[in-house]
Amino acid sequence: MSWTDAVARLRAERRPGVLLTVIAVRGHAPREAGAKMVVAATETTGSIGGGNLEMTAVARSREMIAMGAEQPETLELRLNDRAPAEHGRQCCGGEVMILLEPLPAPPVVAIFGVGHIGLELTRILSRHDMDLFLSDSRPEQIEAAAALDPGDATIHLRHTVLGEEVVAELPAGSHVLIMTHDHAEDLHLCDAALRHPDLASVGLIGSSAKWQRFRKHLTEAGHAPDLVDTITCPIGLPDLPGKRAATIAVGVAAVLLSSLRTTDSGVHS
Repeated sequence: MSWTDAVARLRAERRPGVLLTVIAVRGHAPREAGAKMVVAATETTGSIGGGNLEMTAVARSREMIAMGAEQPETLELRLNDRAPAEHGRQCCGGEVMILLEPLPAPPVVAIFGVGHIGLELTRILSRHDMDLFLSDSRPEQIEAAAALDPGDATIHLRHTVLGEEVVAELPAGSHVLIMTHDHAEDLHLCDAALRHPDLASVGLIGSSAKWQRFRKHLTEAGHAPDLVDTITCPIGLPDLPGKRAATIAVGVAAVLLSSLRTTDSGVHS
């Protein structure tokens, strides 16, 4: 498997990793500048030269994975019998500089309801590196979303009248935004979201009056009040002036994007 395939597999499997690249070599070394390998928590792909050089870089990479590092760093190693070594000596005589680039698992955001606001929100979020799930019971809205200019996000389109099935399939740590054209559909989706054990956050568009009705229905359906109150409603920035779809979408996106760095996986907020 090539290093590019390994990176693609980690992303598809939503697992973090680190990309190692030899960026400079002085003197003799096992591999030339440009050599790459990919390190995951339990496996590696490729090689940057083996021995203490590679094992030290792999160990540091796994420390970065465990701590959720987001910033790249460099590692410089001397390959002689006088240099400190935890994994055996390498006596090539050269020096190697390695770049360690974190490959974090991208965040997952699911928008249920791709109407006027949902479509504007999609325009904003599609410019960010994330897995973006778009679900709507109306085929024309899914077609409208498919026609948007491509961005950095990986977009998953789902036309279904059973949005709760999409909720159930979302990976742990997903952020859910509910904004369909039908309040009954919104309520079903809230119920499904509360039954998912590992969502990071759930937001519902609407007024405080709508939320009070929903809260009553959800608690009567058997959900604990404390769990129900993990749903955020209204969503966005209430002090942002204007009620245009694009304005509301900006507020929702701002709150969501600011939370992506601080929300722990598996916790409602």
